[in-house]
Formats: sequence, structure tokens, C-alpha cells
Amino acid sequence: MKLSILNQEDTVLVEKNIQERGYLFYESTYQEGDRIQLELDDAEQFVKVKIDDAMAESIIFISGKTWTFELPSQKNLKNAYPINAFAGEKHYISVSIPSEEEVYAYRNLAFNPVDQNKKEEAFPHASANVETRNEATFFARNAIDGILANEGHGYWPYQSWGINQQADAALRVYFGKKVEVDRFAIALRADFPHDSYWTQATLEFSDGSREVIALEKDADLQFFDMEKRTVDWVEIKELIKAEDESPFPALSQLEIYGRYVK
Repeated sequence: MKLSILNQEDTVLVEKNIQERGYLFYESTYQEGDRIQLELDDAEQFVKVKIDDAMAESIIFISGKTWTFELPSQKNLKNAYPINAFAGEKHYISVSIPSEEEVYAYRNLAFNPVDQNKKEEAFPHASANVETRNEATFFARNAIDGILANEGHGYWPYQSWGINQQADAALRVYFGKKVEVDRFAIALRADFPHDSYWTQATLEFSDGSREVIALEKDADLQFFDMEKRTVDWVEIKELIKAEDESPFPALSQLEIYGRYVK
């Protein structure tokens, strides 16, 4: 693997070749347009990556031979990340090849704090048909970033998937490969009374099957066990809003438990 940081003119600022496990240390302030790039020896690989001290480490599946993370230096994009993320003049990035036990363990397969809006290079990846005002604090990716703070709305740590009051709002999580899934957890945004909530939602699967679930006005994660399915995406849709005064239901986290299929 080769890990590097490039600027908006495609100039390599620093790079390092890595075998099974390694790091890159960059001693300079990130500038607008800088990006982290990982080049793989082979396409379609799982990697474990931590792109900043303030970000959680995660296992992602890269479908091609190159993955790039566009550093969120614009103010709108930074609002959905930890305040200290990507800041200062010292940046430590680590990457490794995860073991088979790590890759194929039973876990939350939707978890991906480095998912990027409308970029399908790495999985899991969240995509939606609406995101409130195209603001980063309401992007679909926020629903799979692992941040459970839901008793507020807006800037980190209260980023969420916002639907802009759209009746047919839907969010889909792609896994990049076949997975077996059988358990789900949903954290509704619970900034009451500013927020409303959904009383019902439908989970649709890539195999054509569907499950209707009942939701409650609750700040805690709500868990749902279901028949095991082998799929490559899951979509939450047909969201039924409660009959209350607030027009603002939103989703803080969607967790999808299962295993990748070998």
C-alpha cells in the first residue's frame, strides 16, 4: 500500500509505502483542497484506517485500487466532524490490513466514520434522496458515523440525517459486498420539542424483502431482530411522522448487525 497526502494541484506533500501495518505523520496545516490517498496493490480489499486522532478507527471495503478522503476544510463540511479533527500542524494517520477474524466478525456493518457524501469508493456507504439544505450536518453519512449524540441538532456532535420535511425520504446503506444481516438499531434524533419522530418505518432489502417496524418517542437506541438475509444494501423508507406540532423528524444513527459473506 502507499499512503499519501496531496494538495489540490495533485502535488504529493508526503507519502509512505506500507506493508501490513503502518502510519503517516504530516507536520503542517491542512489547506483547502488537500486530500488523503491510499493506493492498494490489488482492487477490492478490506483495510483498517484511522485518519485523525479525533476520529474512530474503522474497517472499510475499498472497491477499486485507490481510495481518497477529501479533507473537510470548508466550514460547511467541518461542522459535522469533531472540533479538533484535522486541525493544527501535526497529523497522524494509520492504516493496516485487518485479520479475517476482524473482517468477518459479527458487528455493526454500517459503521463508517470516514464515509463521504456522494462518494462510492469505500463501503459501507450511506446515500439518501434528500439532505436538508445540502448542509453537512444533515448528510446521510452522519447516520453511520457512530456518534450517538441525539439530544440536540446541528453542529457536531449532533449531526444527523435531515429530510427537509420530504414525504418520500429514504436512506440506503451499501456494503460493497454480500452480507448476512439479522439485527438493526435506530437512534432517532430526540431534541424534543424541536424534533418530531417517526412512529413507523420500512426496511427494504436488496433481495426484494421488506420489514415494517414500529418506533417510539425515545432517545435510546431501538433494537429490532429479524430473519437473517443475504443482501448488499438496506434502505430505510416510508417514514410515518407522529401527529405532533414539530415538522422535524430526523435520524441520528442506523446500526446494521451481521457478517460479511466469505
